Amino acid sequence: MNLAKRLVLTTAALAAVTAGTLSSATADQAAASQPTRVGADVPAALKVPDGNRLTGVFAAEGVQVYTCTDGAWKLLEPAATLWAKKDHSRRPVALHSRGPVWVSTVDGSAVNATAVANSPKTGTIPELLLKSTATRGSGVFADVSYIQRLDTRGGVAPTTACTGTDQVSVGYSATYAFYKPAK
Repeated sequence: MNLAKRLVLTTAALAAVTAGTLSSATADQAAASQPTRVGADVPAALKVPDGNRLTGVFAAEGVQVYTCTDGAWKLLEPAATLWAKKDHSRRPVALHSRGPVWVSTVDGSAVNATAVANSPKTGTIPELLLKSTATRGSGVFADVSYIQRLDTRGGVAPTTACTGTDQVSVGYSATYAFYKPAK
């Protein structure tokens, strides 16, 4: 998919998500639906250090975008929409993209992170423990210290060879758990 087409599709998706979010969700709704536990089995390698508390659990669906580099597929970026895990209407409350970064569509807060541990899973992208590198805003992602990517499904890069600057998007889903320092 060429860059212009990808930009048009991404812009259209963001506009649709933002329009739906602005008309149907508030920061209070997002905060009220956050559970107190993850609900997925967490591998030992992905445990969050003591002194942090779970503040939000979100389901996510999207794609892992891969680009051809030297004849092999390399991860370019994720692109996913998150909603409160218990919200059956699946109202979008955040977008996940390259960085990696998560941005609240409800209050504008954001968190950037870097992976510090992973737990491989057969047939899907690995589960991850990520540590925050920066936050902004005073909303749901303010002061986030750690993020877990759990219960992953799909998103694996193609095993076929590639040429030129080909790109491919592979669907995935996951659960993201956000932690803040305990006070």
